[in-house]
Amino acid sequence: MTKPPLLIDRVPLAVGSVETWTLNDPASRNALSEAMLDALLAASERAAADTDLRGVVLRGAGGHFCAGGSLGGFAKTIGQPLAAGEADTLVPLNRRFGALLQALCALPHWLIVAVEGAAMGGGMGLVCCADRVLAHTSAQFATPEVTLGIVPAQIAPFVVRRLGPAAARQCLLTGERWDAAAAQRFGLVDDVVEGDMDAAVQAAIARHAAAAPQAVAATKRLLLAQPDTPLPMLLDEAAIAFAYALRGPEAPQGLAAFAARQAPPWSAQS
Repeated sequence: MTKPPLLIDRVPLAVGSVETWTLNDPASRNALSEAMLDALLAASERAAADTDLRGVVLRGAGGHFCAGGSLGGFAKTIGQPLAAGEADTLVPLNRRFGALLQALCALPHWLIVAVEGAAMGGGMGLVCCADRVLAHTSAQFATPEVTLGIVPAQIAPFVVRRLGPAAARQCLLTGERWDAAAAQRFGLVDDVVEGDMDAAVQAAIARHAAAAPQAVAATKRLLLAQPDTPLPMLLDEAAIAFAYALRGPEAPQGLAAFAARQAPPWSAQS
């Protein structure tokens, strides 16, 4: 029986649920095949409309996160120029990975990425979509495309957003490898995990579950719009989001819980 390329496990929180999405092709170090890309896109589309979902944890099976894009389906095209007037099928295939990265960044829930072992190429692109990145001391990060004569096409904008232009140039133009500590220094990783990754993931879930779901969704929309929206327009949208939140159901509950020195009702500790 063929193993599913993506495993999805859902568990309840005090309010709502959290899902763990596990890339599931250990033999290839979870390289991004077309089947895995399809599964991730489908999961992202479903999750975006799931009002009960609070957050997503993205991991890899078998001790590695993701070794990058799988070139198996492109083998016959490598080094082969197009015939005159022929449309290049590689373009929409590559662009679909960019659509996945956009969808992950646009999730209205928090996205935690937990990295063990390799996070290379497209795998590093997935990391750059996270709201929080946990990296085990075994983690290794790199964008080796240019050393292979390939362009890190779809991941480049997301690496720049995560790291800033200077650090992005350093990794994208050299393919140098970073361990977890170096990746933290460059701003790719938030927490380095020396021990049990499962325990670190649960601690991160509890930390993020303290935030109100609707407030998280509104804040993520503002963060996503920030690079491309003129500042006056962004501040107008932010004022509307603030007023909507203050008049909505979460603010009275959160402020009352704070005054009573209690956990809010959506918190994992409530």
